[in-house]
Amino acid sequence: MAKYVAKRLVTGAAALLFLTFLTFVMAHKMPGNPFDTGNVSEQVLQTIEEEYGLGEPLQVQFAFYMKNLLRGDLGMSIKKPGVTVNSVIARSLPVTAKVGILAFLSSLILGTLLGIWHLMTKRKLVKKVILFIESVGISVPNFVYALLFMLIFGVYLKWFPIAGITTPMNYVLPVAALAVYPTCVISRMFYSAVQKEYTQEYVMFLKAKGLKESAILMRHMWRPALTQLLTYLGQLLVYLVTGCFVVESIFTIPGLGREFVMSINNRDYTVIMGLTVFAGAIVILAQLVLDVVQMYLDPRIRFGTEQNR
Repeated sequence: MAKYVAKRLVTGAAALLFLTFLTFVMAHKMPGNPFDTGNVSEQVLQTIEEEYGLGEPLQVQFAFYMKNLLRGDLGMSIKKPGVTVNSVIARSLPVTAKVGILAFLSSLILGTLLGIWHLMTKRKLVKKVILFIESVGISVPNFVYALLFMLIFGVYLKWFPIAGITTPMNYVLPVAALAVYPTCVISRMFYSAVQKEYTQEYVMFLKAKGLKESAILMRHMWRPALTQLLTYLGQLLVYLVTGCFVVESIFTIPGLGREFVMSINNRDYTVIMGLTVFAGAIVILAQLVLDVVQMYLDPRIRFGTEQNR
């Protein structure tokens, strides 16, 4: 297990380094200039760029950025003098984390319940309705749900506020918009995982002993089903981190997503870099934790890993 974790840490560090380099190059190759407001002369622009070190060759700038990054310094915002990227993350992360965690828990609970309902019901009409809901939920982007929920429940019915994050009611619409897609994916994955387990010999043996399907599901089949769901949770984390970007902008939530969108619009290179590297590190670390948990829950994966060594 220790060797496996060490190997994944090395792989994750390499992936993060590649992400940092790629983002650095793409951010600095973006058209436009962060200091060009339309009424600044070329000479003044060059002076400002030299002050911020943007006149240096790209490889020199990257080496300087990596040197600071290894010390945990993500740099200063170009468009907000005196504001560090670390402070931007410290201020915005709790908001994004709260929205993301609520969406994650909501989708996990609702998706599992919907999958169980799909398994337990004997009515064909109900099964067809659930399949239709899953198909629509998976195929429609989250920003469409965000606009739809805002229009129906915020503008017309006026049940929930549509801007800011000052009260608990403000969380309802953005969390719902983020939770629709993963809820439908988890429901479908849970249903497929349990259906696959039904063909296993131990399930047939338990049925032959007279156990009800509900008892077999709750006592014996949840663990392998959860193990298969864990493979998706890493992708779900990526979806919530990136999906929050658009949803936060729609609901004007002061989280990482809105900061990222604003930094792109303002060509704020250091903020773009800092938020991308931070999000990448979280995703890689979370995927490592999920892999370790999956190995713990499923001995077949653990034994297979040991044999491959």
